[in-house]
Amino acid sequence: MGQKQQHPNADPLPEPKKKRRVGFSNIDAGVEPNDCIKIYLVSKKEEVGTSDGYRISPVDLNSLFEEDEKIYGYQGLKITIWISSISFHAYADITFQSTSDGGKGITDLKSALEKIFGETLLENKDDFLQTFSTENNFISSVVSNEEKLQTKASNGHTTHFNGSSEAAFSDLEVVRLMMSNLAAGHLYSRLVPLVLLLVDGSNPIDVTDPSWELYLLTRKKTDQPENTQHILLGFAALYRFYRYPDGSRLRLSQILVLPPYQHKGYGSYLVEVLSNVAISENVYDLTVEEPQEYFQHVRTSFDVKRLLAFEPAQSAVKSAVLHLKQGKLSKKTQVPRFLPSTDVVDEVRKTLKINKKQFLQCWEILIYLGLDPIEKHMEDYVTIICNRVKADILGKDSETAGKEVIEVPSVHDEETSFAMFRLQNSKAGGIQMDEDQTKTQEQQLQQLVDERIKEVKLIAQKVSHKHV
Repeated sequence: MGQKQQHPNADPLPEPKKKRRVGFSNIDAGVEPNDCIKIYLVSKKEEVGTSDGYRISPVDLNSLFEEDEKIYGYQGLKITIWISSISFHAYADITFQSTSDGGKGITDLKSALEKIFGETLLENKDDFLQTFSTENNFISSVVSNEEKLQTKASNGHTTHFNGSSEAAFSDLEVVRLMMSNLAAGHLYSRLVPLVLLLVDGSNPIDVTDPSWELYLLTRKKTDQPENTQHILLGFAALYRFYRYPDGSRLRLSQILVLPPYQHKGYGSYLVEVLSNVAISENVYDLTVEEPQEYFQHVRTSFDVKRLLAFEPAQSAVKSAVLHLKQGKLSKKTQVPRFLPSTDVVDEVRKTLKINKKQFLQCWEILIYLGLDPIEKHMEDYVTIICNRVKADILGKDSETAGKEVIEVPSVHDEETSFAMFRLQNSKAGGIQMDEDQTKTQEQQLQQLVDERIKEVKLIAQKVSHKHV
């Protein structure tokens, strides 16, 4: 193809304009607090600045940061926090390579950490180190004049966070502090960071409400005759409700054994003391506010042991077991629930302070323990559990089986004008579902049954060596 000739007298063509390149800086994706924060519980100042303390694993640090649950504006950010198990003050060591606003601003780390640690967070490292000596007797000063509920002596070895141990005589003590006491509120305010970090979904209690009670599990350590120190192992916060006409109810809202002392039986011991308080003070019952899975395991194991020694409960269990052994339940169209009588439920609440919901959890385990040999009756037992799970999950839907709601003409409000009737040829079963929905529901129910059977076996193994 030929080129177009340009006339010799024509003006030269202007040079094409160069396109201007626009550069975009990298948008800051942020860093998750879980990835850049390490927290250690330390018992002496020599552990600060090292990894010799006990590293704790918070429930979820991300949820404690408001800005998209991330930290913005830092490169190479590392935050190490040490919490004193002596005074429960904290110190944060923050290092980073550089800061820059990548479109999300720069997170105010001081403000963010203060929202978690409050006044317990000390800015100066030397001030933090001094607390190990100046507040060495902080816990002892709080519990010295308070009500001691129960003690338990043991002569053995004390294990430190770093794994070393030394011979020592220690006494376990549980002390009750009424929140009307200023010392109780002061101590709890220092424990709030641990509550936020280690108790899932928990919020601080109102220290101005005198109905709250704080129970401290401490170990009294005597290295020398003139030197006695109280070490806090765990605590529980309970709320006392008024019950007409002249009674009360106790609700366990928070319970925490400090991480270095977990899985050593201290949680069970604290539950035992709280149960003894409920019985000795003759409260209506002792309930638990939204128990976490592991605590529920500890609580149920403790209650099952008590029920195994409680004659009215055992008599009811034997009767239910005898009935259960009579035939193949899996072949029957209507499976009985094998529930305890109202009289037994009431007797358990009055004597052991175990409420109905918790007793029914224990009841299934008591039935399992009573079926000996369990292998011979396992199919029927699973049928009972499956029947109960279905009733719990589908009970409300099943009540609407075969019913329809139709609008009827009315001079009144249309939203309140309807009639309900039952179809003559309707089938029981509640809401109609297609095949895939039915299959999914059955799988979900089976998973719940399997999880419950697993939990029953674990607790049965824990309370009795015969069942595995």
